[in-house]
Amino acid sequence: MPVEATEETFEHEVIARSSTQAVLVDFWADWCQPCHALAPVIEAAVEDRGDEVALVKVDVDANPGLSETYSVSGIPAVKAFRDGRVVAQFTGVRSRAALDMFLDDLLAPPRADALVDELRASGKLPEVVDALDAGDTESALRWIVEAVPDAAPSDRERLRDIAVALFERLGPDDQLTTTYRRRLAAALY
Repeated sequence: MPVEATEETFEHEVIARSSTQAVLVDFWADWCQPCHALAPVIEAAVEDRGDEVALVKVDVDANPGLSETYSVSGIPAVKAFRDGRVVAQFTGVRSRAALDMFLDDLLAPPRADALVDELRASGKLPEVVDALDAGDTESALRWIVEAVPDAAPSDRERLRDIAVALFERLGPDDQLTTTYRRRLAAALY
């Protein structure tokens, strides 16, 4: 069953919880008919996934500060949280099939993890793997960007793909994403 969060409990119910479990936040209002249509679809989809994802509901009328903080301009608005930040979102009603696809994408292992595992297994780009294993994403991105100009075309594409996967993991609002996305574009073009 979903948990109701308020401005006072959001930090605990969503931000803290999202460090160990995906959290789906349904921003809704009692007067919103599309919200009432979406609610049972979300609840069933989340329930089918057991403990993989938690469902938290936020009444936008009772919690205007959260609506402002998370730029909720239309409802229903659904935002997925991982590690304290929004990683995926949609607005409006979705079919069960579309919601299942959304949740499958949310719960899939990050693409960056698979790429790093491939690098580790192949022995390629050990500098990048070592930096990421040490938790130093910035050094990994710096190494990738510096390697791009001298790389063969196929290697350049692989380096770009790894960097983009790291940007996805960091999220669009992370300072490293902003900084290194520009540097990568300059190195590529």
